[in-house]
Amino acid sequence: MMEENQALVAFAAISNQTRLRIIRLLVLAGADGRQAGVIARELDAAAPSRVSFHLRQLEQAGLIESRREGRSIIYSATFPALSDLVAFLMHDCCEGHCKVCDKAIALFAQCTGRPTKALVVS
Repeated sequence: MMEENQALVAFAAISNQTRLRIIRLLVLAGADGRQAGVIARELDAAAPSRVSFHLRQLEQAGLIESRREGRSIIYSATFPALSDLVAFLMHDCCEGHCKVCDKAIALFAQCTGRPTKALVVS
């Protein structure tokens, strides 16, 4: 379970419009992630140096991770950290007695950023 201080760092990191947009782009990209230059282009007119600054902030908060592939740096969402952030908000829903939220938190924690077959939730 995410601690309050970790949640504060994560929320501070996404409290900027550009960083929030980056997170959403990387969630959409899934586990494959995106190159920094592609992220800058997708953000429309965002200077690559500004995007690099925002990527570093998100990486320091533990919400994204980078890996080198040849000469490129690929960024991807850290799905467990994002899941923990949602769980932090929803953990005590209905004084901790909400079976719907418990199921949602458990399912979200299984996300790997890879497509899966349709899942039926009962």
